[in-house]
Amino acid sequence: MSEQQNAEQTARFVAGLRLISVFADLPAEDLEWLATRMDEVTFHAGQVFARPGDPVDYLNVVLDGEIQFERVDNAGSSVLIASAGQVTGLLPFSRLTQVRGTARAVLPSRLLRLHKQYFPEMLQRMPVLGQRLVALMSDRIREVTRMETQQEKLMALGKLSAGLAHELNNPAAAARRAAQNLMEAMENVRAASLRLLQHSFSEAQRVTMLQFEQEAMKQTASTEKQSSDPLDFSDREEKITNWLERHNIAEPYQIAPLLADACISPQKLDALAAATGEGAVGYVLRRVAALITVYGLVQEIDNSTRRISDLVTAIKRYSYMDQGALQEVNLQEDLDNTLKIFGHRLKDRITVIRDYDPALPRVCAYGGELNQVWTNLIDNALDAMNDNGELRVRALREPDCAVVEIGDNGPGIPPDVQSRIFEPFFTTKKVGEGTGLGLDTAMRIVRKHHGSIDLKSQPGDTRFRVRLPFKQPAALSQGEGTHEGSVQPASISNEPSEP
Repeated sequence: MSEQQNAEQTARFVAGLRLISVFADLPAEDLEWLATRMDEVTFHAGQVFARPGDPVDYLNVVLDGEIQFERVDNAGSSVLIASAGQVTGLLPFSRLTQVRGTARAVLPSRLLRLHKQYFPEMLQRMPVLGQRLVALMSDRIREVTRMETQQEKLMALGKLSAGLAHELNNPAAAARRAAQNLMEAMENVRAASLRLLQHSFSEAQRVTMLQFEQEAMKQTASTEKQSSDPLDFSDREEKITNWLERHNIAEPYQIAPLLADACISPQKLDALAAATGEGAVGYVLRRVAALITVYGLVQEIDNSTRRISDLVTAIKRYSYMDQGALQEVNLQEDLDNTLKIFGHRLKDRITVIRDYDPALPRVCAYGGELNQVWTNLIDNALDAMNDNGELRVRALREPDCAVVEIGDNGPGIPPDVQSRIFEPFFTTKKVGEGTGLGLDTAMRIVRKHHGSIDLKSQPGDTRFRVRLPFKQPAALSQGEGTHEGSVQPASISNEPSEP
């Protein structure tokens, strides 16, 4: 390139930089210094110019167009947009080394870029520009932090929603099936009752039938009966089936199990047949069997809806819905409610060991926020064990504070990373499985409550221990502190990677 062409390019670059607020008021000699060390790149709409793993070596100034940086993982998509007039890419003091997402031009775009080799001299020549670029980096950190925090919340909400949907679906489906079967059972009761109306019974016979029905219902609800040996039940069913066959009652296999469930013996059947007559006893027994079915279905509906109600109550208590923010919190109840939220993951291969001090006083705290702490710690423990192992939940008392300990018998956390697990964006999970904000959020909440959280881990025994004072300082009671879910600006040393 000729000297004249170099001069024209420098003048054009300077004119472009004058339109960018960060550079607009810099002295002409500083702009010329920058312009002579920058080169120009252009991209057409849709062009991808950086992919995950590519090195980040340039500070980019967007003169025209729009650039999009997108990172996709299990938590969703993170997108940052750089429009004309903005500075992006590598900034001074940044520890960013690789692109963590895909960079593409949304519109036809033109950029000026400065290689990082010129950063030291640039900062020495233009300290004011250095301050501005550091401020830009702080803004970018704050924006990425906000996005990552939102992703963490969405991931947590997705896990809880999936678990609750699973927990609610089972009793809801059971109640629906029972309601459908109840219609058929009621029709059987009606048919048997109509058959009995064709017989003329004396008052004594009616009393006998009523007492037989009441005794059958009572035995059906008996807890002693429900815990009886299956072999005993099988023997009763066989004896009843034989009795029904001897008395020529059609399809005995339909009603024998129900009568056996009510602990009806052949002797009671003999007494009923003697009182009602052979011609009517079959219809009496079919009505009793139908009533037993109805009673069992009503119990199933009651149990299912009670389970749904218990889950809804647990959710309300977990979230402290319709309750004041700062209040006296029962840690044992909150831990149990949190475990109910994880019920779908605790059923099969997880053994939960609870150890609660019954005399543990209540703690003055934001209950909903503390439940986020228990949720994150329990979720991490289950992930570490791959949902197969022993989960230990303890709540005990120390002289001036309550202690909650969440432990597991998983493989443990490697010693070389234990000092970093509370850092923002640091995670030991696979790529896409975590944002690295769960323990950071837990730490923020615990510190807000003037407590502490520490870790002890070795293979087979990992324990997070949270200490919380029983009473909070007056300032917190008056609303001082970070509200739930808020994010303070991250330090430069913890700068997150660009999407």
